[in-house]
Amino acid sequence: MTSTTLDAPALERLVAAAVAAPSLHNTQPWHFRLDTDTRTVRIDAAADRALRHTDPVGRAVHLSVGCAVLNLRVAAAHFGWEPVTRLLPCPDRPALLATVRLTESVRGAPSTGLYEAVWRRHSSRFPFSGQPLPSDLLAELTEAAHLEGATLRFPGRDDTDRVLSATREAEWRNRADADRAAESRRLVSGPHSPWLGLPAAVLGPQDALERIPMRDFGAHRHPDLLRARAFETRPVLALLSTAHDRRTDWLRAGQALERVLLLATRHGVRASLLHQAMEWPDLRRALDGLPVDGPRVHTQMVIRLGYGPEGPASPRRPMEEVMEGDE
Repeated sequence: MTSTTLDAPALERLVAAAVAAPSLHNTQPWHFRLDTDTRTVRIDAAADRALRHTDPVGRAVHLSVGCAVLNLRVAAAHFGWEPVTRLLPCPDRPALLATVRLTESVRGAPSTGLYEAVWRRHSSRFPFSGQPLPSDLLAELTEAAHLEGATLRFPGRDDTDRVLSATREAEWRNRADADRAAESRRLVSGPHSPWLGLPAAVLGPQDALERIPMRDFGAHRHPDLLRARAFETRPVLALLSTAHDRRTDWLRAGQALERVLLLATRHGVRASLLHQAMEWPDLRRALDGLPVDGPRVHTQMVIRLGYGPEGPASPRRPMEEVMEGDE
């Protein structure tokens, strides 16, 4: 913890931490505004960043903003503020997804180490070693999701195969859907802002054994055009879910997702997001009942975890593009 003075450099650091959050195809679908009278940061959805074919109902936008909110909370606590968060605070303003009010912290809190992880967390779409994760770490990750009102499940062998099968089917559909394929290509090969989308270096290879269906952002029709490497034989997958499927649940799921990712980063564990099945309602529903002997929930994300290369960072929009004028 450093200072509770909300000057321009502190505000810039808070927003930079929020912007470091992951988003679908690195669309960064958020705008920030500071209400100086109440020291409240507002986070609005950026309509021009939505993917209307891949994410027609905006669920992924809410997850992305939820991730940004968690990063903002972590940074605020690091700088000595007590963040007070409200989700969907104005029913008549649907684009306003969250507010974070910065109040003076009256009690010292031990460092969680998550603030440092904000700057080191990157999606890694590369092969992992296959080394299993320690059981105590799996328990920590599960508790991290629970703190944000979500559930993290680690499917067994048969259920992992079902998750991979659903993801593989979704990836095939995405490649065959002309609108979705064009949307994906546009955010890889442009034209777009140099601060948005995915540079070629972060895309990673395909699985040579075709076991793990990594997303083909270029939407190629011919797999032989894609570079391939052998991936881990038994991937560690986690299913992040919520009890309900409302907009507030999507925002909570985003905060839970980012807390899990930051904790994994702090422990040297890499992650990539297998979101494809989340983009097709029938395939997403098929995952809601896994494990088959558990309660039915609403799956919000499939996370692949493991030890491996960190992966390069994707670009982020500068402060002047994401921060609107003070109120």
